[in-house]
Amino acid sequence: MDKIRTRLKAGCSQEWLPHICLVLTIAAVAFAQTGEISGERLRAHVKFLSSDSLEGRGVGTRGEKLATEYIATQFELIGAKPAGDRGTYFQRVPMVGVTTQPSATLAAVGAGQTVAFKWLDDFVGVSELQQAADQFDAEAVFVGHGIAAPEFHWDDFKGVDVKGKVLVLFTNEPPSEDPKFFGGRALTYYGRWTYKYEEAARRGAKGVLIIHTTPTAGYGYDVVRSSWGKEDPQLKLAAGQPALAFAGWLSEAAGARLFGMSSKKVEEMLSAANSRDFRPIPLGLHIRANIPTRIRQIESRNVVAMIPGSDPALESQAVIFTAHWDHLGIGPAVKGDSIYNGAVDNATGCAILLELARAWQALEHKPKRTALFAAVTAEEAGLRGSEYYAEHPVIPLAKTALDLNFDGFYPFGRTKDISVTGAERTTAWPVVQEAARRMELKIQAESHPEQGHYYRSDHFSLAHAGVPAFSINQGTEYYGKPADFGEKIFQDYNDKHYHQPSDEYHDDWDFSGMEQVAHFGFLIGTTVANQDGLPTWHAGDEFLPAREKSGKP
Repeated sequence: MDKIRTRLKAGCSQEWLPHICLVLTIAAVAFAQTGEISGERLRAHVKFLSSDSLEGRGVGTRGEKLATEYIATQFELIGAKPAGDRGTYFQRVPMVGVTTQPSATLAAVGAGQTVAFKWLDDFVGVSELQQAADQFDAEAVFVGHGIAAPEFHWDDFKGVDVKGKVLVLFTNEPPSEDPKFFGGRALTYYGRWTYKYEEAARRGAKGVLIIHTTPTAGYGYDVVRSSWGKEDPQLKLAAGQPALAFAGWLSEAAGARLFGMSSKKVEEMLSAANSRDFRPIPLGLHIRANIPTRIRQIESRNVVAMIPGSDPALESQAVIFTAHWDHLGIGPAVKGDSIYNGAVDNATGCAILLELARAWQALEHKPKRTALFAAVTAEEAGLRGSEYYAEHPVIPLAKTALDLNFDGFYPFGRTKDISVTGAERTTAWPVVQEAARRMELKIQAESHPEQGHYYRSDHFSLAHAGVPAFSINQGTEYYGKPADFGEKIFQDYNDKHYHQPSDEYHDDWDFSGMEQVAHFGFLIGTTVANQDGLPTWHAGDEFLPAREKSGKP
C-alpha cells in the first residue's frame, strides 16, 4: 500500500491529495474482499470515476491522470500484473490535441451570394492536418452518402475525381429491409461518420461537411455540438497518411441554407442520395474557410493488466476485456454545469472491468489462457485508444481469443434479457448461448440496429484487426418494471443525457443489473479461456480475412 500511495502522490498535485485518500479507501475495501461480484463495489467505482473531482475524465487532463491512476491502483491491489510499458500498468498512447478556435469561419460562396455559418450553432469540426492553421477555398460537391461499397454494388463517386474538393454528404447509408444489403435496418461501418472522413481522405478531398439530421445520425445536433466543439485527441499522423483540412458537420438548418443556394432542399438531396443511380452533384459553390487551430502534444495512456493463464501451452494466448475510461472533460456549460461526468458513459463499463479482474484473480484454479484487462483512452474521439492497442497489442492478435467490451449501462436493476450484438458472427456464439441459458437470460435482438452501435465502441477496433469481438449490453425487459420501461430510459438518456453534463451518478441507482452483466461476461470469458481452440469469424464475415491474415497462434 505504501508503494501505491507514493506512486499516486508523485502523480498528482497537493490539491488532489484528499481525492487520493478516497482512491485508497475504496481500493482498500476492494482488496479486502473476495468472492462474488459486488454491486456495492460497482457503485463505489462509478461514484468515484464520475465525480466532479475527475473533471469529466478528458484526455490529456488532470482527470485522465487521476482516473488512470485509480484504475491502475485497483489492478495492483487486486493482484493483476502490469501489462503496459516498462513494467507499468500504462501503455503510452502518443496523441495530438487539436482544438478549433472559436474565431473559425466557414462560408459558402456562389450564385452571387455569400452565406456565412456560425461556429457551434451552424458548424463544428476539426482539421486533421495537425498544424496551427489552415485556410482554403474549394469547390463543393454533393456526394450522397459518400460510400464506395463494391460488395453491395454501390458507388456514390461514379469515377468522379474529388481531389481538392469539399465533399458535402449525409451520414448513414441507403435504407433497406434486406439484411444482405448494407445490413438491412442495421447500420454497417459504411454508415459511420468515421468511414466518411476516411474515404474522403483516401480520395484526396480537401474537406468534408456532413449534413446532420437526427434520423440519419441517430442523435441530435446537441450531441454533435458538445462532442466536436472541443479538443479532438488524434493519433499522430504517420508519414504520407492522408488527412482532411477540415472534417466537419453542418446543422440541418445550416445544410438547408447551403442547399438552398443551389435551389435544392435537404429532403430532396437525401432522397437522391438513397438511389443506386446517384451521381455526384456539383453545387456551383465554393466553401471558404479559415480554421485557426490550437495544437498540443499529449501522451495519453491505456491502462493494461493481466492475470496469467494456468496452462503453460496456452498462457501465451488471452481473452481480453475492454472498457473506455475517457469522457468529454470540461465543456460548454449547460444549466450552469460544465463538467461532462460520464457516469453511464463509461464509468459503468470501467467498474465492470475492475470487478471482472477481481473475480478472475479470486479463482482458486485459474483458466488455461491469460486474461487481459484494458481500460482504453479516447473512445469518444473515435475509438483512438483501442485502435492504438490493436496496432500495438500486448498479446499478439493471432493469440487473442476474444474481446468482450463493456460500454454504457443504466443502473436500474436486473433484466430478463441480454444483448450481445455481433456475437452471432463468431464461433464463440454457442458459448454465449450457453451462458445465457445458464443465467436464464433471453438473448435480445439489437433494439436499435439503425444506430450502428456495433461500429461505435472499442470492440470494433479489435474486430477490424481480426479478433472476434463484441460488446455485452443490458437488455430492456426489467424485472418489476412496465414493459416499455427499458425503451423509455434509453430514449430519455439518448435525448437528454448522452454526452451532456447531466450524465451523473445518482444514489438511488440499482447496480444489480450491472452485477448480472459482469457475471455473464465472466462466464463467457472463463469458458473461452479454457476451450481447446481459438474462436474465429464465420465464413463470409467482413472480419474473417483480417483474422486469417493475423497468422497462426
